[in-house]
Amino acid sequence: MTIAEFASAADLSNGFISLLERDETNASVATLLRICELLGVRIGSLFEQPRTSLVRKRDREVVNFGGFGVEDVVLTPRWERSLEVIESTIEAGGRSGDEPHAFEADAELIYVLKGSLDLTMGDEVHRLRSGDALLIDPRDAHSWVNPSRTSDATVLWIITPASL
Repeated sequence: MTIAEFASAADLSNGFISLLERDETNASVATLLRICELLGVRIGSLFEQPRTSLVRKRDREVVNFGGFGVEDVVLTPRWERSLEVIESTIEAGGRSGDEPHAFEADAELIYVLKGSLDLTMGDEVHRLRSGDALLIDPRDAHSWVNPSRTSDATVLWIITPASL
């Protein structure tokens, strides 16, 4: 659609559309609503942050999933519902808590990037070291602890679908 066709359909002047397009003038709410309707765009979408798959280190969201001596950051975009990846830095002796936990999701992959992690499910304890991965059903109660007395651990939790 040309500027002239659009201006005519919106009942606005060519000059106004041209200025608006170059961000050299503002539109009234009524005009903005008319333009959005003509373009088939929700007005609220003009104010939404663009969806991007890129999450820069400086933009990571720090969250608190619980536990002691743990800092969690979300590596996946918040809009992503099929997958969630969390990177946890767990201090020496850091742990999930005193009671095992479980949550609704289909699968959870635990991957140790650095250090070690003891994951307990029932009577079974799995010692995971750097480079080890363990796939579990997150609906089964489990707990974890960094068994080191001196070193932090860095762990990726890959959950599907996203639990947040």
